[in-house]
Amino acid sequence: MSEGPITYAAAGVDVEAGDKAVELMKASVARATRPEVLGGLGGFAGMFDASALARMARPVLATSTDGVGTKVAIAQALDIHDTIGFDLVGMVVDDIVVSGAEPLFMTDYIACGKVVPERIAAIVSGIAGACAQARTALIGGETAEHPGLLETDEYDVAGAATGVVEHAEVLGAHRVLPGDVVLALASSGLHSNGYSLVRRVIAAAGWGLERHVAEFGRTLGEELLTPTRVYAADLLDVIRDERVRDGGGIHALSHVTGGGLAANLARVLPGGVHATLDRSTWTPPPVFSVIEGLGRVPQPDLERTLNMGVGFVALLPEAAADAAVALLGERGIHAWPIGHVDTEAAAAVEPGIEVVRGAKGVTGGSVQVLGEYARS
Repeated sequence: MSEGPITYAAAGVDVEAGDKAVELMKASVARATRPEVLGGLGGFAGMFDASALARMARPVLATSTDGVGTKVAIAQALDIHDTIGFDLVGMVVDDIVVSGAEPLFMTDYIACGKVVPERIAAIVSGIAGACAQARTALIGGETAEHPGLLETDEYDVAGAATGVVEHAEVLGAHRVLPGDVVLALASSGLHSNGYSLVRRVIAAAGWGLERHVAEFGRTLGEELLTPTRVYAADLLDVIRDERVRDGGGIHALSHVTGGGLAANLARVLPGGVHATLDRSTWTPPPVFSVIEGLGRVPQPDLERTLNMGVGFVALLPEAAADAAVALLGERGIHAWPIGHVDTEAAAAVEPGIEVVRGAKGVTGGSVQVLGEYARS
């Protein structure tokens, strides 16, 4: 027997809620703009005036796309949604800056079981806030309601961005030289990688997100929801600074995400080059030792999964290192020398300790991490 007329709303999709969400996010999106943005929110496509590229000698476009992963489960459990956007933007624009490119514009995609306008607006406010911090325009996006596929309170987020760099200014393995210093840039915590491991560890331990953890000075949930640090604008300022350029400039950058420090650094080293890193130069923030101890996670697995307190690395001549450290410090980013680069033939490789060579399809140089972490 027929149940009568079936409307889109009866099927679980609320068009009016979607419209309300757009209205609520307008003010946030308006802050994440650039002079080149054409048109406003609600068009079928975001538009960006690219005429400035014609004045570049050989403009190279760089693009990246990513999501946040299972960290969204923490946001959903705590019903806090205005920080997850920093994780999304950081994962995308900070991959672009690795090449030396300036992220120009970004679009986002939110899939949810039910559009709750206030929740969608909170998510977008975080995305817009992070885009403004990165000097990247948020020029469009999509919110899709998927009843029956996602539960009412479930959602996932993804995004993509495009940047540009002069061909002559592209950073990477081709610039790295023996004698370069490896500079570490502190992370804000776990960032957005390894949450499947983290969530498994805390579930096995029976820890709730509301649990106060003395080592953190706050609850477990607050620690796990710490937003990813967005480095792009600060790194671009350092790349362009004359004091750094006078010392030889930045040669390569690596964003420490899935795979950990050694594997991501190996991706930006040329063949025949070896980087030696010293754990004793830093103390990882407490969240890493707590996860390690709580889950009895083997150190190699921990280091292949989490950033261990280093969110980015820069390779540059020793003559430029002090200026880069000072500039980053002025911008609130603690940076310090973590190691050095040599030829593989001249490197003092420690026997019996893992040597990491390339990752994610990239075959380049090698990395070895030595010593023990400093005690705080």
